Amino acid sequence: MSDAASAGQPTSYKGWAGIRRAFGTPSALVMAALGFGSGLPFLPIASMTLSTRLRDAGLDLGSIGLISLASFFYLLKFLWAPLIDRYRFPLAAWLGRRRSWLLASQVGVGLGLAALAFVRPELGVGSLVAWVLFTSFAGATQDSVVDAYRIEVAPAEAQAALAATYTLGYRVGLIIGGAGALYVADFVSWKAAYLMLAALMLLPLLATLVGREPAGTRQAEARTLDVAAAFWRPFSSFFADNGWTMGLALLLFVGLFKFPDQVIGVMAGPFFLDSGYTKADIATVSKLFGVWVGILGAFAGGVCLAAFGFRRMLLVAALAVALSNLAYLLMAQSPGQEWAFFAAIGADNLSQGFAGTVLVAFMSSLTNRNFTATQYALLVSLANLPGKFVGGVSGYIVEATSYSTFFVLSALTVVPTLLLLAWLWRRIGPGRPADGAA
Repeated sequence: MSDAASAGQPTSYKGWAGIRRAFGTPSALVMAALGFGSGLPFLPIASMTLSTRLRDAGLDLGSIGLISLASFFYLLKFLWAPLIDRYRFPLAAWLGRRRSWLLASQVGVGLGLAALAFVRPELGVGSLVAWVLFTSFAGATQDSVVDAYRIEVAPAEAQAALAATYTLGYRVGLIIGGAGALYVADFVSWKAAYLMLAALMLLPLLATLVGREPAGTRQAEARTLDVAAAFWRPFSSFFADNGWTMGLALLLFVGLFKFPDQVIGVMAGPFFLDSGYTKADIATVSKLFGVWVGILGAFAGGVCLAAFGFRRMLLVAALAVALSNLAYLLMAQSPGQEWAFFAAIGADNLSQGFAGTVLVAFMSSLTNRNFTATQYALLVSLANLPGKFVGGVSGYIVEATSYSTFFVLSALTVVPTLLLLAWLWRRIGPGRPADGAA
């Protein structure tokens, strides 16, 4: 027991010492494993790994962009999150409200990835789209529960550090779902790659079984179905806490924050292949080197949040994400140059990791713990919705212009975000948790 704890003082989670302390908590390893489970399926069903597989199978850019929309359940998870907040999953009710949904969703993700291993997109995309829909629904459900679990298992003061802790597991999952899958696909087959991913879902499943149910979840648990209470109260509570004007502004800001990054996500894999790189090259630079740089950025974001607060770090993160898109412009103008590839991937992932931690902690501060899963799922959905739909037509934009023009346009989309942040500046100052230095 620490001196602070023995003296009855609240535990500090600020700075590097705080991050180490967060890793030392009983829930830290479980959170890392759950983060791993959330990150593992994302690229293979909703982003670069899937688009690389489709381009490798000979599909055109327009079709690849449209197929990426099949993962839209990640954008709509707030619609069924009220059920997750109030009820247990019936077949695993003995685990408690949070863990019963975790188990069910993890089993679904594993089955979906296994099924995708046997799909052959070069012969038709119908079955691929169907299994992407199924797996994205399970993956989106898993994300909602993990987010709620993370917020409920730790005090508010620990959220900045715990966001970085969760991000570590998530980023390792991205490494395996990106670099790992691409290596296996290049040296063995896409079938082997997806079967490997399905087997690795056993790790977060095991974490669910050995982890503890967050304290206090039983208090808000409902025994009978009340549609009005389940679906309306989480949304009305958000606006009651913030007011209509501030509430709408916060939702719009969250929706625009990741827009530059989301827009280019689908086209990244095809861009690398069209630039002459092999799947192994993409795995090494983009999904191995890049993800570790992203982890560095995530921890930098956690430390900077603790030191400087939300306002300044939201500004830094928004600018960094937009400017990192211009690094891809450098790569497009220097075809085949390894230094340009490393520079673009390094800048992109460093900014993504930093911005991801900042946004996760900021969105966590906006949630009411009586409706954690619903409100956080709404915020996460909004953070991905605009860019995801534009990403769905990004292939047609590239075909009509060029990769270089596309990257410049994506960077310019940060302007509305900056204007809205200027309006919010005084309204998200010292009153927000973890913003004491602001």
